[in-house]
Amino acid sequence: MAMQISISSPSSMSSSQIVSSGVRMFCRDRLRGWRSGEFGFARLSRKCGSGRGRGPAVSVSVSASLEVAGAVAVVGQVTEVNKDTFWPIVNAAEGKVVVLDMYTQWCGPCKVIAPKFQDLSEKYLDVLFLKLDCNQENKASDIFHSLAKELGIRVVPTFKILKDGKVAKEVTGAKFDDLVAAIDAVRSS
Repeated sequence: MAMQISISSPSSMSSSQIVSSGVRMFCRDRLRGWRSGEFGFARLSRKCGSGRGRGPAVSVSVSASLEVAGAVAVVGQVTEVNKDTFWPIVNAAEGKVVVLDMYTQWCGPCKVIAPKFQDLSEKYLDVLFLKLDCNQENKASDIFHSLAKELGIRVVPTFKILKDGKVAKEVTGAKFDDLVAAIDAVRSS
């Protein structure tokens, strides 16, 4: 798990002014409790300062990503995976819900639901969203060892919702409402 912290300040302040004003120390103290264990995969932001000797207002943004096997899965985004990166990312997610969209580029329903899948990744910041191009995956690997075959995919799009490294729910076809219901059910279990 990698944490990215960005600090932005009013344009009138230089970075040396932020440090010297003590705002940075105040923000660090406010962020001390923001650990991956408490919030899981999350994007958090907070305004620090601007009150009673705390210095000027500074905006602090924290985002999380999962870095495994050369792939980086970023919260709030859909991450492309292959058979080599999928299972290491799922295993590193440690109990978090993972949603895999298995699609092909020529599939009309896949193209229709793709923007909605991206929107879900921005809405559910405690869920990791992945996608696998089944056509590319089958070309790049032996068909008998493909991830699509391993997961039993017969139709695209197929969505696998995993928790604790196991498939908890499956939605076949571009059924957005069914996908949302399945994600909510696995999140609450």
